[in-house]
Amino acid sequence: MVESMPENILILYICILLVAALYSSVGHGGASGYLALMSLFSMPLASIKPVALVLNIIVSLIAFIQFYRSGFFDKKIFLTLAITSVPAAFAGSLIKLEPHVYKQILGVLLCITALRLLVPGNEKNQAGTIANPAILLIIGAGIGFISGLIGIGGGIILSPLLILLNYSNVKTTSGISALFIFVNSIAGLLGQFRQGISFSSSMYVMIAVAVIGGLIGSYIGAKQLHMSVLKKLLAVVLIVASIKLVLV
Repeated sequence: MVESMPENILILYICILLVAALYSSVGHGGASGYLALMSLFSMPLASIKPVALVLNIIVSLIAFIQFYRSGFFDKKIFLTLAITSVPAAFAGSLIKLEPHVYKQILGVLLCITALRLLVPGNEKNQAGTIANPAILLIIGAGIGFISGLIGIGGGIILSPLLILLNYSNVKTTSGISALFIFVNSIAGLLGQFRQGISFSSSMYVMIAVAVIGGLIGSYIGAKQLHMSVLKKLLAVVLIVASIKLVLV
C-alpha cells in the first residue's frame, strides 16, 4: 500500500538530507530524526516506521563503510552485541502498539535524543576497559528489542553506553554503531513486512536525498570535523516533535 505525502514536501526533503548528514557523521542512521520529521509533517503512523527503517539501513551502511575504511571498527564488540540484538529487534518489531502508546514512547525517546545532542559528550580518544561479553549480550538484547518496537536502529542508545563503559573510543564507537544500526534495522523491517506495511509514494526521493546527506555526513565524521550548529537545530526539531507526539 502506498500513502500520500504531506504538503511542503521540498522542506521535508531538505530536512531529511540534513538529518542524514548529522547522524551519519557520528555513525548513526538517523531513524529518530526521520521519525520526528515525518511526525511533524503528519504522515500516517503506518508508514513512518518502515520508511524510517529503509532510510536508516541505507544511511547507516554508508556511514559504516566510511568509518570502516578509516580503521574505526571493533569486530569482536559488534558481533557480541549483534548475537542478541538482531533476534530481539525482530521480536520487538512484531509487537503492534496502540497508536497513542507508540506516540508516547516515541515522544519520550525523541526528547532523550534531543538532550543528548544538546549536552556535550565525552570526546575521549582512548578506551581503557576490556569489554565484558555478558554485559554486551545484555545491552544488545535490550537495545535490539527497543529498536524493533519503536522503529529505530538503536545507535543513539548504544553509542553513549559504549563510551560510558570505556569499551571503545568515539570514532570506533561510530563504526560499531553504524553496523549495529544496519543489522537491527533490517531485522526490524523484516518484522514490519510480516505485519503488512505501507510506504510513502515519494520514498524513493527521500532515499536519494538521504544518500546524499549520508555521504556528506560520514565523510565529515571520518575527517573529525564537527557539526555543532546542525546538532542544536536538530535538537530543537526533536523537542518540537516530542511535544507534538506527547500532547496531541
